[in-house]
Amino acid sequence: MRQALAECWVEVTNAGGAAGFPFPPVETTDVTPALDTLLGNLAPNTSRLVTAHLDGELAGWLNLRRDPWALISHWGTLHHVQTRIAVRGQGVGAALMGEARHVARDEMKLEQLHLAARGGVGLETFYGKLGWKEIGRWPGALRLANGEDRDESLMLLAPL
Repeated sequence: MRQALAECWVEVTNAGGAAGFPFPPVETTDVTPALDTLLGNLAPNTSRLVTAHLDGELAGWLNLRRDPWALISHWGTLHHVQTRIAVRGQGVGAALMGEARHVARDEMKLEQLHLAARGGVGLETFYGKLGWKEIGRWPGALRLANGEDRDESLMLLAPL
């Protein structure tokens, strides 16, 4: 599973996805230290790995986190949301987001979810169809490898 997660992360990043490595290309050796840290921090109440599989193969994954600080422990944040390029358009992303919602609400007892999405590539529309709302925008927050600046769209799913 670790190898499949790393390969997915490399594939998505090198295709231009905003999955945590801003300057592609990357290789497995670049992502495995970050992946190992993420996997080492998994805990039932504060950090969960949610995966999607298609035909027995990893098709996508994300990390669902909650801050244990009581003031904000009622909501969680999605990180590293990604699906393999070959399975896009087949409902994998929607299924992955649906499972994340289920885990957040039913297992982690969260009330809302947040995520930050790269603006200008259609993600606001994708998440909007799943019930998410754009609640803010940070203009020029992301500087891509080609020097282009992109907005970051702040998204909310509430109630779960």
